[in-house]
Amino acid sequence: MGSAVTTTDPAKTSTASSRPGYGQLLRTRGAWTFLLPGFAARQPFAMLTISIVLLVQHTTGSYGAAGATAAVTGVAMALFAPYSGRLADRYGQRAVLLPGVLVHALAGLTLTALALAHAPLWVLFVAAVPTGASVPQIGPMVRARWGVTLKDSPLMTTAAAFESVTDELTFVFGPLLATALCTAVAPAAGLLTEASLTLVGGLLFAAQKRTQPSVAASDGHARVEHVSALSVPGVRVLIAAFLGIGSVFGGMQVSLAAFTESIGEPGLNGVLYGTFAAGNMLSGVVCGAIAWKAAPQRRLLVGYTALALTASALWTAHSVLLLAALGLLVGMCIAPALITGYTLVEGLVPAGARTEAFTWLTGAVALGQAAAVTVAGQLEDRLWGGAGFLVPMTGTVLALLALVTLRSRLAAQAGSRTVARGVGHRSPVAVD
Repeated sequence: MGSAVTTTDPAKTSTASSRPGYGQLLRTRGAWTFLLPGFAARQPFAMLTISIVLLVQHTTGSYGAAGATAAVTGVAMALFAPYSGRLADRYGQRAVLLPGVLVHALAGLTLTALALAHAPLWVLFVAAVPTGASVPQIGPMVRARWGVTLKDSPLMTTAAAFESVTDELTFVFGPLLATALCTAVAPAAGLLTEASLTLVGGLLFAAQKRTQPSVAASDGHARVEHVSALSVPGVRVLIAAFLGIGSVFGGMQVSLAAFTESIGEPGLNGVLYGTFAAGNMLSGVVCGAIAWKAAPQRRLLVGYTALALTASALWTAHSVLLLAALGLLVGMCIAPALITGYTLVEGLVPAGARTEAFTWLTGAVALGQAAAVTVAGQLEDRLWGGAGFLVPMTGTVLALLALVTLRSRLAAQAGSRTVARGVGHRSPVAVD
């Protein structure tokens, strides 16, 4: 397996401690070797859902069938992603990525061929399972590499913010690229491009062996790589919080489309969702540039309270301007919650289980989004226009209640678990 590389020295760490920021982060030696291929490799992730929807809708004529096929893919990804992360922690990222991207490319090509052949819907569902289950978890792997590269540096919060902004950029450009390919080239072009980019980008990322977390060897005192991230109580609390965040993404997608359709301006859907995404990116940039003094547990509670309050006001909006303003505010509240959640993983989870922990959180967002899309669509069909906005409200309020009730579990308990403050650069220490 690849070995971890220490890229910071005391002088740099001191500088980072006094003024952590994006400039310092991006000057970290070795960072660009995994950032560039990592960005290319996870770009297809944001193309997958819309590519499936547009292809299946074209071949079946049904948005319901298209949405259901995409939902099966999303659920499969959410359920299998943590196991992919666990395997990466145990055997190394390269060992998981190489077969994973090959399986995903083959599964995507198979789903494309079946859709073009007008296969029955149940056959598409069957093909959608391996397509979603094999989605490479590049984002969590990049975050794990930052943990190795930065160790205990205050730049970890900046790195979490940087990754949040990168994710948002991915989910802005990915769907645009997929839509352009499916409408201007061919209905299958989006999914074919997604499979190709996943294969090429994933292989390039896997080739960066020097920066991947090394696998800790079992020495009889600790077996960090075998510890499941799900066994950490704080991770389970964060999963609940990230499910609520997923409900915002899914509920907004459906409800904004329904709202703009109801007022006869479907073209405004992209503008409104773009405003929501812009708020997310803006707050992510700001969040990463601040040297925070408050504890991350407190920041998460405050930020999530703001998210629940703003999301609860969405259903009251009856004009484009008001909905755009509320969407901007909701977006601005999401990034701090995401960033702080990912930052907490560093202190809660043993080093040998962090990739798995990140994939649990990413999968929770995907699962919350898939559930929200389904429920919001039913509410829009069966109740009044705008009823789908009740989904983000309900999801975030329930998640906030879980956070408040179980907030003590977000504090790292050094005496209750195996402590490993990094991957591959320090021997694990067993603590009674």
